[in-house]
Amino acid sequence: MLQVKKYGNRRLYDTEGSRYVTLEEIAERVRMGEDLKVVDAKSGQDLTQVTLAQIILESRGAARLLPVTLLKQLVRMRDDALAEFFGRYIAWALEVYLQLKGGARAVVPWNPLADLAMPGILKRWFGGAAPTAGDPTPPPFPDEPPPEPAGMGDELAALRRELADLRKTVEDSRPARKGRRPAS
Repeated sequence: MLQVKKYGNRRLYDTEGSRYVTLEEIAERVRMGEDLKVVDAKSGQDLTQVTLAQIILESRGAARLLPVTLLKQLVRMRDDALAEFFGRYIAWALEVYLQLKGGARAVVPWNPLADLAMPGILKRWFGGAAPTAGDPTPPPFPDEPPPEPAGMGDELAALRRELADLRKTVEDSRPARKGRRPAS
């Protein structure tokens, strides 16, 4: 574990290597999988979270990716609202991103949102189909389910039952169009 002391002059000292380090050096070691603990040299207060946030915002240039209006809103939020925003939304968004990146596209056939019209990147992520000209309603769900992946067993069967219920709910809630009978 990389243990770093942070001094009042913002210098970072690697206690194991007995040398001063930069934020970029710390970031590289974390990227390589090393655990990190940063403490205030004087008080002993844990500064790990603050240091990691600083690495993300300063060293990786993430601050320039955030619009000024968003940053102003975040500064204006009360601490509890800000904590809820980061704790819920950001964690959820990262989880969705990682699942999609990690191969969750394999579950697109079972995704109830897959047939909805979505803009650009969302369409690619969720496998949504673009609406046809003059038809803003999503196409009907496919009648045939895709083949079952090996080793999914009871869990997949439960998900299929839940999906069938969702399909029925969506189909029942769609408005009837001319020349088309409601799903029965």
